[in-house]
Amino acid sequence: MRWLAVLSVFVVSAALAALGWFAGGWLWWVLAVVVAALGGVGVYDLIQTKHSVTRNYPIIGHARFLMEEIRPEIRQYFIESNTEGRPFDRELRDLVYDRAKGNHGEEPFGTQRDVNAVGYEFVAHSLRAKPKPDGPQPRVRLGGPRCTKPYDIALLNVSAMSFGSMSANAIEALNGGAALGGFAHDTGEGSISKYHRKRGGDLIMEVASGYFGCRTEDGHFDPEKFAERAQSDQVKAINIKLSQGAKPGLGGLLPGAKVNAEVAAARGVAVGTTVVSPPAHNAFHTPVELMEFIEQLRVLSGGKPVGFKLCIGSKREFLAICKGMLATDITPDFIIVDGSEGGTGAGPVEFEDHVGMPLTEGLMFVHNALVGVGLRDQIKLGASGKVATGIDIVKRICQGADFTLAARAMMFAIGCIQAQKCHTNTCPVGVATQDPARARALVVDDKIQRVYQYQDKTVNSARQIISSMGLDSFDQLTPRKLFRRVDPQVTMTYHDLFEWLEHRQLLTDPPEAWHRDWVTASAETLDPVEVAEVMEPIGVIDDLE
Repeated sequence: MRWLAVLSVFVVSAALAALGWFAGGWLWWVLAVVVAALGGVGVYDLIQTKHSVTRNYPIIGHARFLMEEIRPEIRQYFIESNTEGRPFDRELRDLVYDRAKGNHGEEPFGTQRDVNAVGYEFVAHSLRAKPKPDGPQPRVRLGGPRCTKPYDIALLNVSAMSFGSMSANAIEALNGGAALGGFAHDTGEGSISKYHRKRGGDLIMEVASGYFGCRTEDGHFDPEKFAERAQSDQVKAINIKLSQGAKPGLGGLLPGAKVNAEVAAARGVAVGTTVVSPPAHNAFHTPVELMEFIEQLRVLSGGKPVGFKLCIGSKREFLAICKGMLATDITPDFIIVDGSEGGTGAGPVEFEDHVGMPLTEGLMFVHNALVGVGLRDQIKLGASGKVATGIDIVKRICQGADFTLAARAMMFAIGCIQAQKCHTNTCPVGVATQDPARARALVVDDKIQRVYQYQDKTVNSARQIISSMGLDSFDQLTPRKLFRRVDPQVTMTYHDLFEWLEHRQLLTDPPEAWHRDWVTASAETLDPVEVAEVMEPIGVIDDLE
């Protein structure tokens, strides 16, 4: 029975050939050849050694691979509910699409969310609700004591996406939208291409461990090349990438097949060369050296804001960086916290699922650490990781952020359908590909408008939310304003649910939960400092009975 398909194909082929012989007509012969070719596939299936299914079920076993291929589409369009999809559900994607097209994103008949589910979050409106404010979007100033060219950044900006992983049309559309709306566009680690410059939108130049666009031939940092690019009027800030949420502790890799002449020119590498970002920087190795590198970039850029992006892993290491700030009296102008739920063009499943701290925990930790060392007022915090809606902006500011960045939501705005083919170079809508035939599907002038409209309506939604809370500005958002359901009967505010440090508390009286990481952190090394008295177990249960 398992081989019946092969036998049937040859019988049918013979019958068609006989009809062609006796009845005449070329059509029968064509059909016979086609069916015979299918029989040849069956014979190959029987003798090949790579696929057990087709070896046991020749011809018909291929149906399994076909169903596997179309399974994501079948599930997305016909099976999953509006709130089930991952990483972004249908309801959220539709909201982004609607706003990008100029609609407001209304929904009839009430919420589809389970408001009694553990983890559900909400903000409380006020009986003193106010009308949504008119006028330009609010801005956040990036620029600490040593910055001479501060930059006023929008509440929602384009997060890091490199030219190379993204198509030329996608980069141009994103930057055109940023230019139209007056928000920032992070270049990603692939450096500045001509498509970043074509529409003139504000740029955040990212400097990653591969130093693309500012590297020597052997992969080290090149100050002259950096200064040449960073001093451009279009570049408004510099972002040092320490780690990425979706794959923290790993460098990026761009296959040589995708490194065409334009990508090579932007990155400063040879055409056709597979380019690898090391997992760590070689321009610095200690917290003090990181601060000195920040100051070097600030000087080379002509006084522009310089910060860094990271996904929190070891808390002690970030506290060591804080001690580096105190030891050198050098602070970054901003820090962008990336969550482990962030996106990537390609990353190992284990890293995407199980490595790094989610954005909520990471953001609150960094905010608390900076408060605890007395530096929070000098450093602005950005939040990056599944930010897509107005309530996302409000929640992240309640948790400690000053501004936000979005990557995948911006991709939705230019047509991404969450096909999850980013790593295959076969993106069906021309967003994440270097195939010109596929990239032409993305019409730049149309998508520029969509990026602008999406960002504008999303920030206005956030403004409307804080007005409904009776607030005048985003500065009034605090952890007390955000609620989380912790069990079916109890909700708590973030203020009551988590510990929040006082100004300079780490310097005077670090809480027990912070004590071990704080005292073993050093400005001179990222390794733990061995301190005998703090290595003793804390809170050990002596009596297990």
